[in-house]
Amino acid sequence: MKKIYNTIRLSSLTLLFLTSCWSTPANDSNSLTVLASTSVLADIAQNIAGDRVEVQSLLPIGSDPHAYQPVPSDVAKISASDLLILNGLEYEHFIESLLENAGGERIIIEATQGLTPSDDHADETEPNTNHGHEALDPHLWLDPNLVITYVENIRNGLIQVDPAGKEIYTTNAEKYIAQLKDLDAWIVEQVNQIPAERKLLVTNHESLNYFAKRYGFEVIDAILPSFSSEASASAQEIASAIDAIKNSGAPAIFLGEIENANLANQIASETNVKVVNNLYLESLSADEPAQTYIDMMKHNVMQIVQALK
Repeated sequence: MKKIYNTIRLSSLTLLFLTSCWSTPANDSNSLTVLASTSVLADIAQNIAGDRVEVQSLLPIGSDPHAYQPVPSDVAKISASDLLILNGLEYEHFIESLLENAGGERIIIEATQGLTPSDDHADETEPNTNHGHEALDPHLWLDPNLVITYVENIRNGLIQVDPAGKEIYTTNAEKYIAQLKDLDAWIVEQVNQIPAERKLLVTNHESLNYFAKRYGFEVIDAILPSFSSEASASAQEIASAIDAIKNSGAPAIFLGEIENANLANQIASETNVKVVNNLYLESLSADEPAQTYIDMMKHNVMQIVQALK
């Protein structure tokens, strides 16, 4: 029997999308297709799915979701999916057209459902563009404590599409939540090595706000005053970033390895600070050091600690 899934908000256009839900689950869970929008979400979901279901990532490893342009095969992947896992908060700006063109029926869940996002820059406008910022900061996964809610939402989605696997998904979710709590404790130990006066973050775009709030950092400035790495900065904003770095004494600029470092390098040359451009913020890596979400977070923390302590 079919039933109607809840209406969800997918974009700043307030598109309301109704999708049909699961039928009585197949005996063979391998017949299910679970698709996550990013490699980070896919890894989190795989830890919950375990060996029962394989989770695929819509975006290839190394893709920047802020800049991603869909390809025709994406429609086919979504069409074949039984469960589609999104971050939400308009992070998947590309998803509307794919959903409009995809056939079939699926459950769609947003991993951030139930969390309260930051909207510090909701009213700003990106320079040199004809559109405003994403209204809410979508980077909640960079705080492992918030990922616990991701796990609970993904677990519930998997149970909804495959009720027969409830015990497996519940047990795996509990185990993974324990790992996330251990990760959080480990991060606290590591960042405590940094003197309080040096717990200062300058980022390329506004990506580390949740991380900073959880672990006691102050975000001095973002070169690109946007939640998106695709924004641009005006001459005035670049000058403001330079002043912020000089006035605060922040020793480094941090950005993801898939971001363009040209502007950060320019500012670093004028402020005599280092550029740390090998963080993994939007995507996992194919090999070390960030093949899993937990590995990704540990790598990022070590880079930050080494640059600031």
